[in-house]
Amino acid sequence: MMSDYLSKLLNLVRTGVTAHKGRPLALVILLWLSLNSLVSEWPLVNKPAFVGVLEQFSGSTFQTGQRLLFDGYQRNSPRIPESQPVTIVAIDEPSLAQVGQWPWPRNRMAELIDKINALHPLAIGLDIYMSEPDQTSPDKVAGNLPPGSQALAAALKALPSHETILAKSLQNAPTILGAAGFDHAAMTTADDMLTAPITQHGSDARKFVKHFDQVLSSLPQLQQAAHGQALLSVALEQGVVRRLPLVMSLGDKLVPGLAMEMLRLGTQSEAIEILSDENGVKQVGLADLAVPTQRGGEIWLHFAKAKSTVDRYVSALDILNGKVDPDRFEGKLILLGLTGAGLNDMRTTALGELVPGIEIQAQVIEAIFDGKLLQRPLWLKWAETGFLLAFGLLLIWYVPRTESKLATFLRTVPRAGMPIGMALNTAILTGGFLVFKQYGFLVDAASIFIVSSATMSSLLASAMLEIDRKNKAQQAQAQLVKEEEAYEAGRKAGLESQSARMV
Repeated sequence: MMSDYLSKLLNLVRTGVTAHKGRPLALVILLWLSLNSLVSEWPLVNKPAFVGVLEQFSGSTFQTGQRLLFDGYQRNSPRIPESQPVTIVAIDEPSLAQVGQWPWPRNRMAELIDKINALHPLAIGLDIYMSEPDQTSPDKVAGNLPPGSQALAAALKALPSHETILAKSLQNAPTILGAAGFDHAAMTTADDMLTAPITQHGSDARKFVKHFDQVLSSLPQLQQAAHGQALLSVALEQGVVRRLPLVMSLGDKLVPGLAMEMLRLGTQSEAIEILSDENGVKQVGLADLAVPTQRGGEIWLHFAKAKSTVDRYVSALDILNGKVDPDRFEGKLILLGLTGAGLNDMRTTALGELVPGIEIQAQVIEAIFDGKLLQRPLWLKWAETGFLLAFGLLLIWYVPRTESKLATFLRTVPRAGMPIGMALNTAILTGGFLVFKQYGFLVDAASIFIVSSATMSSLLASAMLEIDRKNKAQQAQAQLVKEEEAYEAGRKAGLESQSARMV
């Protein structure tokens, strides 16, 4: 009984696949997968309800394939640094071993900033949060002295606090403090921070950029002393950094990312400017610089290999000891951050490399300087979808034609279907990589690969089943002719035998 059901089911599937030479089924597959591909990266601001439903079921398949392909592009052709506008002052393991465990006293941080400033940098960005008072500050130490130490406590309280010392250093140098955005309130977070102005042109960019309700920033005294503040938050996609926002929103106001704030201060610009329209943010700029962005104000970062950027690192210990080359700092953008083991500020790039978080910020600035940012504009998704439909319809029209060269070839070489499909998809992937390498556009050849493969496979399956059916019919016809010939030969032999007996 079960075998009968299976036989009927297989016959039904065969009929569905081969009906009208497989064109209806291939058309359904083409339209359905093309829609799912479009939904996975919806290029319009307003999303209909069905888009959200489809995203839950199939969007991740296309997104995962796309991200892996884009990573593959970069790994095969990483960015080659052309300039070195950034020097990273690394609080590394030798620095921690010599100066002491992290966090360092704020007066020591002030000394480090003073020595960097003496080398005439354009700007100094701190990838460090200082949201709580320094417990080694004289006033804090005074409060922890045992009874009977009033004289010592009074003498300590008369000294400037470590925050006061650091604030003076921050004010004297072109410094920017880093901060981290949060979606929820915590013990040390706030709902605002001091930032330089951002000027908007066009639509309200706050509708499109990454939003935070709270921020972990430095103490108000330090904020007022610094010349700028910026968010350091990066977007992680399955644990990998691929995109980085240039602007974000905190509460009701726009705030800059560290890279743009460093460039603003380095060029002595009054404000960062944002150009938006109804589809999202178009570009972020300042002075004569205009950086094209994705709709959310972020950029796709073209990473350089870590081994090509090691020369930008200078140990904080060498600066404190006065053992550095001034040329590595004069006129440069300086990033000060943690790189020592165990400090948990490591990120995985699209190249599969684990790098300090401060390296991500340096690569953004460097890529902007070199004009080597990757691009995936909104129109590209529409272009890909249009290509998918046009190419798929061409396959549906051509492949089933019995008089086509392909059909003739498949009848001659039935096993050629798989190599043909592989060659077609290899051409698609190669084309996407060449566009990436030549123009920096991120073409989603993965989605094109998935949709065209499914469409082509459906048509080839129908063609092969039809060829198999015809072969079997021809074999059955040949067998029938053979049996008829044998029967006729036997009949003639019988008649001849009967005639011979009668004679």
